[in-house]
Amino acid sequence: MTRLTTAEKILRAAHKLFDREGADAVTMRRVADAVGITPMAIYRHFPNRDALLKRLSDDSFSAVAHEWEESARSKDVLKRLMALADPYLDYALRHPHLFDHAFSVRRDDARLYPEDFRAGHSPTLNVVVEAIKAGMAKGVLKQDDPYDVAMAIWAQQHGLIVLYRAGRFSYDEAQFRAFYQQSLGRLIHGLKA
Repeated sequence: MTRLTTAEKILRAAHKLFDREGADAVTMRRVADAVGITPMAIYRHFPNRDALLKRLSDDSFSAVAHEWEESARSKDVLKRLMALADPYLDYALRHPHLFDHAFSVRRDDARLYPEDFRAGHSPTLNVVVEAIKAGMAKGVLKQDDPYDVAMAIWAQQHGLIVLYRAGRFSYDEAQFRAFYQQSLGRLIHGLKA
C-alpha cells in the first residue's frame, strides 16, 4: 500500500471538509486537526488557504473532465454530447459545495470567457468543444463558433441544475433527470446541420 505524502493527506482532509460542509469549513486549523499536524505545517505545502482552495478546485475540474472524457467515447457526436450531460448533473447533486465553488461562486481565480476558454484552460469545456468541433467537421452539426455553442449548452445545463437545486421544480430526481435530458436533447437537436 502506497503511503500518502503530507500534502496528499492535507488535500484529502480539505476535500472531505469542503465536500461535506462547504468552503467556509476548510480552515487551516480544521484541516490540520484532521491530518494530525499543526496548522503551521500546512504552509510548507500550501502558501495560504486560497492556494489550498484553488488546488481543490483544480483537482475537481480535472476529475470532472476525466469523467466526461470517459463518458464521451461514442463516435456518434450527438450521443457524445448527450453523454456529457449526466456527469455534470451527477457532480452537482453528489458534491453541491464543490460544484458551487467550481461553477457558481464568484472567485478571483475563475476562468473567464472567452479568452481563458479559447486558450484551452478549461479542462471541462475542452471536452465539450472537441465533441462540437468533431460534429461540425463531420457535417452533423451546423457550422458555428464551437466555443459559443459549448457555452450555450453549458448555460442550459447549469441553469436547469441551479433551478432544480433552488426548488423551482416539483419533480423528484428521476423526473428532473428525464426533463433535463429532454431539454438538452431539444437544444442539441436544434444544432444539427
